[in-house]
Amino acid sequence: MFRPKRLYTFMLQTFIPVFVMTFFICLFIVLMQFLWRYIDDLVGKGLEINVIGELFFYAALTMVPMALPLAILLASLMTFGNLGEKFELTAMKASGVSLLKTMRPLIILILLIAGGAFFFQNNILPVAQVKMWTLLHSMKQKSPEMEIPEKAFYDQIPGISIYVDEKDKETGILRELMIYDMSGGTENTRIIVADSGKISLTPDKTRLLLNIYQGEQFENLRSTTAGVQSNNLPYRRETFAQKDIIISFDANFNRMDESAMRKQYVGKNIAELHATIDSVQARVDSVGNIYAAEIKEKPYFSLQYYKALNTPDGTLRVPQNEIRLDSPLDIDSLFHNNSGLDEATIINQALYKARSFRMDYEYKSKLMEEDRKQIRRHGIELQKKFTLSFACIIFFFIGAPLGAIIRKGGIGLPLVVSVILFIIYYIIDNTGYKMAKDGHAGVVEGMWLSSAVLLPLGIFFTYKAVHDSGVFNIDAYKAFWTKIRGKHKRSLEPKEFTLDEVTPEGAFSVIEAFDSDLRSLRDSYRRMSLPHRLYARLFGTKQSAECMRSMNALIDYLANSRSHQVVTILNRYPYKIKPGDFSSLAENNDNLRQWFMTEAGKEKTGIE
Repeated sequence: MFRPKRLYTFMLQTFIPVFVMTFFICLFIVLMQFLWRYIDDLVGKGLEINVIGELFFYAALTMVPMALPLAILLASLMTFGNLGEKFELTAMKASGVSLLKTMRPLIILILLIAGGAFFFQNNILPVAQVKMWTLLHSMKQKSPEMEIPEKAFYDQIPGISIYVDEKDKETGILRELMIYDMSGGTENTRIIVADSGKISLTPDKTRLLLNIYQGEQFENLRSTTAGVQSNNLPYRRETFAQKDIIISFDANFNRMDESAMRKQYVGKNIAELHATIDSVQARVDSVGNIYAAEIKEKPYFSLQYYKALNTPDGTLRVPQNEIRLDSPLDIDSLFHNNSGLDEATIINQALYKARSFRMDYEYKSKLMEEDRKQIRRHGIELQKKFTLSFACIIFFFIGAPLGAIIRKGGIGLPLVVSVILFIIYYIIDNTGYKMAKDGHAGVVEGMWLSSAVLLPLGIFFTYKAVHDSGVFNIDAYKAFWTKIRGKHKRSLEPKEFTLDEVTPEGAFSVIEAFDSDLRSLRDSYRRMSLPHRLYARLFGTKQSAECMRSMNALIDYLANSRSHQVVTILNRYPYKIKPGDFSSLAENNDNLRQWFMTEAGKEKTGIE
């Protein structure tokens, strides 16, 4: 019977609760962003709570691709940060368990999550997006609730503006009413002024009933005098004690048909996206070939592209072969021999034809641009099916090693680091999306830009964490840069106590060994050709490697010296030997040799 290792069970029990918590937190945050964006389309519509809940449910499913990578990054940072802060990772490494072995169960879990994300993107997300956008458009088209304010014009009724001076909240009576009815056009505006009134909806909520009392109505009669041109237009004034007006006002919530949204790119899976791209691309290629044939077959200088051949089967049109002229065509002579036409007329006719051709094909190009845009949008949606899964894997290999390096748990520093990294990812991903959408970059290049940028970062952090390297150690980067530049900025200091005493005999031995290798390297470099010298400076040679080993052996041995003068000379040695350092290295060797000869002489004479 298979039983998982206790370490693997421990890692899963540590990671999964944190991941679930961070996922729902991230999903709540992005859902609030959705709410703030569309709050104006939801408020004041009188929508039922179950309709709003349904919208939020589908919106939450739609926001999963944004919340999932951030949750994986934050959860992996917190998990390994907590393990590092409590020295549990140190205990695992001391027991012989490497970081990659510690990450193994979580790597398998993340791969399963990435596979589930791909299934979600391909099968569930299109359905959720169709229902969410259909529901949202239906809410946008719903008429607002009748909530008429005081001392302000209410214009949410199509073609009607209502002004109320005072409103009785208990009885619903509106006082000092002024109604502007512009449903027949601004020239046929009807104005009603009333002392009081009441507004209500019909039982089916498809009409608005206005009961108004003690008022007057002013109406322009332009419609009754149609066809009569007159500056004096009659109007009608009506005084009433009570008047009932019915206005079309549909306050019901009507769902749109989902079939139109299913045909959009947001409602298709991989197979449907491929089918649409192939069909539209075939149409673009076909139309493009037709346009290209039209341009190719257009006659120039009255020379037809086809020529007629009489055959027993009839007349055939075949393309003409290359037409060769006996002498070069003299354009100036044709221009001046214009058969009595004005030269300006000829130029204007030529410009008109050229401009008409250009406008014609620019228009045709714009017609084809819509198809190209449709191909790009479908291609972008197709690539999104894969980028989410890959982003989950990349963010885990960024968060887990980074948490093991910084060794800070909780939700403070990991949250800050996660937000910064996710903002960088979001900016790069949006930049690539915009470039792919506008056609400034290929669809594949634009949609995979963020993954291509963050993948080296994940590899770098994983390598550093596995090898226990200090990512945030500034001194290590300075030393590495100094080593690459070859500058001699050593910081050796004299030692007060040492196990290995430096003797003149040992010093002479390492100095002579380095001197010998240095002379061999110098002589070899002088015999090299110019390309060989460039290669040696970039990649080094076997002799340069031996010379470096001799120099490092000299420095390692003499670094145990208690003399300030010896250590000062050693600090002048570079990290990397270059041809320009030959003379300075020989001078350093001579200074060391002279100092140890003096020390040896003192020992013989007994002088302290």
